Amino acid sequence: MKNSTMNKTHDIEIIPYQAVYQQAFKSLNMEWLERYNLLEQVDVDMLNDPESHILMDGGYIFLARINNEIVGTAGLVKEEDNTCELVKMCVHPDHRAKGISKLLIEACIAKAKESGADRIILFSNHQLQAAQELYKQYGFNYITLQDSYFVTADIKMELKI
Repeated sequence: MKNSTMNKTHDIEIIPYQAVYQQAFKSLNMEWLERYNLLEQVDVDMLNDPESHILMDGGYIFLARINNEIVGTAGLVKEEDNTCELVKMCVHPDHRAKGISKLLIEACIAKAKESGADRIILFSNHQLQAAQELYKQYGFNYITLQDSYFVTADIKMELKI
């Protein structure tokens, strides 16, 4: 799947995760988790072994690539009840405001629908205002926070699809 756009000087591709990109996936996510002081052991486990923690049982990871550099990530964990959880969505600070996060979230929504999910949930933190604004633009609504395996999560959102 190739999406080019938004900026005439950049060719943005949304590609599926491959193990060769694990270090880029990890470092991009570690950057924002550490910057906001949100890094937890569950994050480290996911980032060190995305195959077991995200891809297993029908999960998916999309990567945004510009000129062979991975600049963004977004994952879906398939839950048991026709639900997908959006995880590890980020864009490198040097590549923000280019529409990359929109391409990633649109790819995740399409993949969730394709997988038969009827809703997408996510856990977040109040510090991540720009992310919450993006989620709201795509129809996510705040719901009661429950069942979070993230200690730092203080927000839960849901999109019915």
